Amino acid sequence: MNRRLVAVIAVVTIIVLGVGGGVTTALLVGDDDEPTAQRSEGPADADAPAATPSDEPSDEPSPSDAAPGAPAGPVPEGLDDFYTQQIDWQSCGSNECGTLTVPVDYGEPDGETIDLNLERALAGDQASRVGSLVVNPGGPGAPGTTMAEQASSYFRPQLLDRVDIVAFDPRGTGESSPVDCLSDSELDAFIAADPTPDDAAEAEQTAENQQAFFEGCVANSGPVVGHVSTVEAARDMDVLRAALGEEKLSYLGFSYGTKLGATYAELFPGNVGRFVLDGAIDPTLSTREDSLSQAAGFQTALNAYVDNCLEGDCFLGGSREEALETIRGLLDSIEQQPLPTSGDRELEIGNAFYGVVLPLYSEDNWPLLDQGLQEALDGNGDTLLLLSDFYGSRESDGSYADNSLEAIVAINCLDDPSFIEPSEVPAELPAFREASPTFGDVFAWGLVGCRGLQVEAAEPEPEIRAEGAAPIVVVGTTRDPATPYEEAVALAEQLESGVLLSRDGDGHTAYNKGNDCIDEAVEGYLLDGEVPADGTEC
Repeated sequence: MNRRLVAVIAVVTIIVLGVGGGVTTALLVGDDDEPTAQRSEGPADADAPAATPSDEPSDEPSPSDAAPGAPAGPVPEGLDDFYTQQIDWQSCGSNECGTLTVPVDYGEPDGETIDLNLERALAGDQASRVGSLVVNPGGPGAPGTTMAEQASSYFRPQLLDRVDIVAFDPRGTGESSPVDCLSDSELDAFIAADPTPDDAAEAEQTAENQQAFFEGCVANSGPVVGHVSTVEAARDMDVLRAALGEEKLSYLGFSYGTKLGATYAELFPGNVGRFVLDGAIDPTLSTREDSLSQAAGFQTALNAYVDNCLEGDCFLGGSREEALETIRGLLDSIEQQPLPTSGDRELEIGNAFYGVVLPLYSEDNWPLLDQGLQEALDGNGDTLLLLSDFYGSRESDGSYADNSLEAIVAINCLDDPSFIEPSEVPAELPAFREASPTFGDVFAWGLVGCRGLQVEAAEPEPEIRAEGAAPIVVVGTTRDPATPYEEAVALAEQLESGVLLSRDGDGHTAYNKGNDCIDEAVEGYLLDGEVPADGTEC
């Protein structure tokens, strides 16, 4: 999914909102939450056969305990050495860590290689273990190994007891040959910049900054920057499946991880095991449709936050419109005059935007948004800046814990480099403002986001159908801000074996959010092969 922005900060903002942010949310709300956190046009085939729900355990596909070194099924030509490798797992704290070697370019398997960073949390009850579960937190750009490091924050004990959680940093992210585009100080400016240029001069400046970003990616990252596409990451997952000794890949992906999983299913339908795609993305949306969908999703989430505030003595106003106007007015004032903080940085408009949208990922974080907005209305930017820093993985010393904000741009723009010119944005503003009076301008400017890209993908994105795959459970939340519910409905229809599972609620993604109906359905499939009835509502 490709979120666009002419302003450099906005490029990151829109793309990141599509993904995930699971690490950030875990930092904010502790161990009771899990991942929170990135198209071609064409209608889905209405005649596609739906999955057949069953209340009986499925014989297909069960996780395999086959020995590594002899992968089941055909090996793509020229990739024998990669598919037969064995992972040298070493102890790292309470988990095990290792690396997986893959080609930089699958079209040239004898060329350069990279090592993907792996970490796994072994099943707590080895006697009841059913196999490996590969996971992805979203993004794109998030270092996936965090899901193993913080497994108890992401998964319930029922799952942790019976599967090995296998997490990996996708190519170009985390410790897997990370792309590098900006210095830390440049990234600070990248995040803080105005996402909605006010005149031609500002638009030109942000376009120049964006050009410098992409040039920096090429200069600092080497050839991998042209090979961080979702298609290539999906190919990496099949190599990982073989190295784990699994005949079928069992997978749980969140947000952008649903696109990654759906792409895998299209490329390797016969290798699909028990798949759950939570917080699903509709891969058929055009860039414009995609951005409008997200704009509307975040407005829906903000409306829900405001309505909750209005149930009491709301500091934002006495009605929804009054409260929303207070927030819009605050953002407008910060754009004109950044707010002071207790440190040596100001709260600039880019940071303020991040600070407002981050808590919308989870209802549990709404009190943080209360605090941030109340402080800002009183002239203090501390909490909103802190939230922005969490969102960007910025440490207190000014360094960044990972490259997620750079990788997300590189990956999404490689997947879909389409954009419009800055001069075309004004014509888009009415539609985006209708979708989101609060955030519409930011999303409209996002349509310019990949202007200046320096590389192109080695392989095009496929149409997602996954014909012949085992049942794929697609989960959607009705008021999900980052991946609106309608996208889950669409993906379930597009997948030949898609099964829709719905959660009525707020926040991003559904599993391990306190809804027993969702949790039991997800775990019932992943652990016992029990396919939920298509259309189940929780």
